[in-house]
Amino acid sequence: MSGGDAKKLVRSPSGLRMVPEHRSARSPFGLDEPPWVPDKECPRCMQCDTKFDFITRKHHCRRCGKCFCDKCCSKKVPLPRMCFVDPVRQCAECALVSQKETEFYDKQLKVLMNGATFFVTLGTSEKSELMVCRLSNNQRYLVLDGDSHYEIEIIQISTVQILTEGFTPGGGNTRAIGMILQYKVPGSEEVTQMKFTAGEDFNCNRKLSASWLAAMHKVS
Repeated sequence: MSGGDAKKLVRSPSGLRMVPEHRSARSPFGLDEPPWVPDKECPRCMQCDTKFDFITRKHHCRRCGKCFCDKCCSKKVPLPRMCFVDPVRQCAECALVSQKETEFYDKQLKVLMNGATFFVTLGTSEKSELMVCRLSNNQRYLVLDGDSHYEIEIIQISTVQILTEGFTPGGGNTRAIGMILQYKVPGSEEVTQMKFTAGEDFNCNRKLSASWLAAMHKVS
């Protein structure tokens, strides 16, 4: 799995990007660069309708590819889903979306990659196994390590159900205590189920497990 994680620096009209050498190793959270609206098809700003001329220059939003004046497309915001090295110019609407995604990349994704410990039950088995669960460095696999080893491709996951406890009739807070995951085995239409339960002993940090489950919920 790690052999295909090498990256290369490429230059596009939008800016410098650090992308996987092999397209098959791309993150399932990634986005392709959009085609730019051709200059000749864009005589006016697509937001405020200002006419372009020698003074009012046109700019393309790196996320949607549409044409805007500088006023409507002045923000430079990180866009990790397109692998840009530096913040890139985006229209106001796209900038808001990208700013929200940056929180996911800076926080939730790191939590998933750091991993947490759960008791994992496969299918209808009555036996569970203590395993460390984490998102792979290339973000393509959910890796489970214990006495057994599993690698579940993210795109094969069909259902994520977070299990909670602590609800009270008066409206108290709940906390995540586990997860039921369903996924397809590659090359088969068979759906496999796994149940993840946070451990009660001191070796299993419940707070860390709850944070990991919350991040997994955002992914789903």
